[in-house]
Amino acid sequence: MTAVLGLHAVTKGYYSGDLLTPVLHGINLEVQPGEYLALMGVSGSGKSTLMNLMGLLDRADSGELLLQGRDVSTLSASEHAQLRNREIGFVFQSFNLLKRMSVLENVALPLIYGGLGRVGAKQRAQGLLDQMGLGEFGERMPNQLSGGQQQRVAIARALANRAPLLLADEPTGNLDSQTTAEVLAILAQLNRSEGLTIVLVTHEPEVAMQASRLVRLKDGRVAYDGRPGAEDQT
Repeated sequence: MTAVLGLHAVTKGYYSGDLLTPVLHGINLEVQPGEYLALMGVSGSGKSTLMNLMGLLDRADSGELLLQGRDVSTLSASEHAQLRNREIGFVFQSFNLLKRMSVLENVALPLIYGGLGRVGAKQRAQGLLDQMGLGEFGERMPNQLSGGQQQRVAIARALANRAPLLLADEPTGNLDSQTTAEVLAILAQLNRSEGLTIVLVTHEPEVAMQASRLVRLKDGRVAYDGRPGAEDQT
């Protein structure tokens, strides 16, 4: 079975003037189809950097990054943009909805970028909003929704192009406990019933426990890779 994501000996650092600060040190990691992986680590451990590499938002300094078995390490920026639109859905802590567009237009936008006509895009967007329990809110603006509702809109948008991989960066970070539970239930359902592959960055152990696999970073290296809750037994 071809891994959805494969990172082999990946390194990444950032320059401040002439000074290079290494962040990731030879990361080896594969994510299989249908996995639900939680990525944890303290601030500065490299988890955000790793998520940016997985999402083709940044480039590794060395090593190999495979997406659906294809080496994407050396592709151009425009090719990365096309792959992001087609192969990867993103959900962020701050929702990242466009404030001047309606909820329906926000969900339809990736479809329009992908070449689908406006009528077809809005029809699929409406179906996704219905799936998220937000069918009647399509004409509202994002600021007219609660935080939990905005995050559900963001999930609908991430699903628009039927991307096989969902990257969720602290998706419950701005939500209360009840809304967090609702959003996690949606992600779990998408993973179980639709086979969606999910990589979720979180600093909350109770959120990580919802995943089937936990990867913990420490000082830019994988310190643990296994079942959530079994870490103390290793």
